[in-house]
Amino acid sequence: MITTAAAASSRLRRSVFLGIDVGTGSARAGLFDEQGKLLGSASSPIQIWKQGDCVEQSSTDIWLAICTAVKRALSLSNVAGEEVTGIGFAATCSLVAVDSEGQPVSVSRSGDTRRNVIVWMDHRAIKQAERINSCNSPVLQYCGGSISPEMQPPKLLWVKENLQESWSMTFRWMDLSDWLSYRATGDDTRSLCTTVCKWTYLGHAHMQHVDEKNSRDMETCGWDDDFWEEIGLRDLVDGHHSKIGRSVAFPGHPLGCGLTPDAAKELGLLAGTPVGTSLIDAHAGGVGVMESVPEAEAKESDDDAICRRMVLVCGTSTCHMAVSRSKLFIPGVWGPFWSAMVPEYWLTEGGQSATGALLDYIVDNHVASSHLANRAASQNISLFQMLNNLLEQMMHDMDTPFIAALTADLHILPDFHGNRSPIADPKAKGMICGLNLDTSERQLALQYFATLQGLAYGTRHIIEHCNEHGHKIDTMFASGGLSKNSLFIQEHADIIGCRIILPRESESVLLGAAILGAVAAKKYSSLREAMKALNAAGQIIYPSQDPRVKKYHDGKYRIFRQLYEQQLSHRSIMAEALS
Repeated sequence: MITTAAAASSRLRRSVFLGIDVGTGSARAGLFDEQGKLLGSASSPIQIWKQGDCVEQSSTDIWLAICTAVKRALSLSNVAGEEVTGIGFAATCSLVAVDSEGQPVSVSRSGDTRRNVIVWMDHRAIKQAERINSCNSPVLQYCGGSISPEMQPPKLLWVKENLQESWSMTFRWMDLSDWLSYRATGDDTRSLCTTVCKWTYLGHAHMQHVDEKNSRDMETCGWDDDFWEEIGLRDLVDGHHSKIGRSVAFPGHPLGCGLTPDAAKELGLLAGTPVGTSLIDAHAGGVGVMESVPEAEAKESDDDAICRRMVLVCGTSTCHMAVSRSKLFIPGVWGPFWSAMVPEYWLTEGGQSATGALLDYIVDNHVASSHLANRAASQNISLFQMLNNLLEQMMHDMDTPFIAALTADLHILPDFHGNRSPIADPKAKGMICGLNLDTSERQLALQYFATLQGLAYGTRHIIEHCNEHGHKIDTMFASGGLSKNSLFIQEHADIIGCRIILPRESESVLLGAAILGAVAAKKYSSLREAMKALNAAGQIIYPSQDPRVKKYHDGKYRIFRQLYEQQLSHRSIMAEALS
């Protein structure tokens, strides 16, 4: 019989890794064991302010939400704070402004000092992005040839041009996940993930001088000072780039002396607990799933097998992540980014700016939505499951040969928040072709389904484009909230024509963040080793073998591609009409 003291001693010897993820609407915390199994998780909502193209949050509010989520996760998992061996942070690629005391600086026209975060989806800086792109700086070739208004340089330029007092007061500009690790440790070292993907930092400047196994804080040598001067932000170069990052590190590199006493107390953890250099949330999802192959394949796979995979991290938006040994320049697709996700590999990053957000928009704005939502609640299922069930019933009632054929007369271009990849057109608009006066629940189901298919055609477009430019993607992995929607995943498999592997642990972003903590705690010698140990495969979804399904989707995909061409034509006609 094990005594209480012996049981406590045994429990203290186990390793528990904490992953923290700040998404668009909530902060989440998840605790994982040494097999990568989720012990428990919790979330806490965060405040968001939206007005037109401006979307803002509060770093103070975010940190409080994190503390709440961590304490709740510890309680639910029956894990003591001293059992947590390592911590990793992941977050949206939002922009944080703080002064020399670490206090928030407003980035809002309202002047509200709480609002010191420009959220990733904020599109206030479209004109600034256009001006930056007109410079044709060499750094732009590493983000698909053009910078997005969702990246940080356009947002920084917007603040300088519109909020001069805030610009002068700000001592540090940080990506949100870097700010979280800084808030936890006091170490201002930035991640190669955030700086390379969102700030135009040229991570490959370190290629010849460092490798992950000899990881250390690296003095920044990848900032292009000419770029910052050319776009009007020369002042960010001052002080050895102190406002935007003087040192960088590989994801998972241990920061400072671990958790500060203050942060440890706020989180309910031990001071000195190792904290790993952070990741953007989508990239953490990639780390949490990219080695989730069946055991037989894992034993046989060569080092290049990872280069034939693409990860879909699908939530409010979707990121499409693939890695390669050599750098691949792909027009309209972000990257190549060196060591931005898997150290010492080049990352290609496609994306769709609105996926879950678009499905919510289509459903919530239909007149039948509230009634259907009430029915779903009475059956204790989600609204999307109710819609999927309704589509199955419609297929049988209408004697349709396969479910996808229900949308033969309804076609949707899902660029309601612009096109991130592969067209890279932030001005693109959504299009719906095939509307009628029907306001029934069944018509809502069809509009939802056609939107879902439109998103899958967008992913097919991204994969085809990447493969045309050097990738050889033949397997997909999916994680995030939308990966739990079986119809969403099956339609993607059918439309793209390759299998989709779901991870054993559905919370792959939290797992990816926790892996950073495991690496920081020196439980693994590299991020890739930790991925192989802690990733595991779950369900595998295969594309339909029915040739009719393939023929159908090929036809709809042609219409999908034509819709954007029609939009360009319409844009040209109206520009001429207004000239």
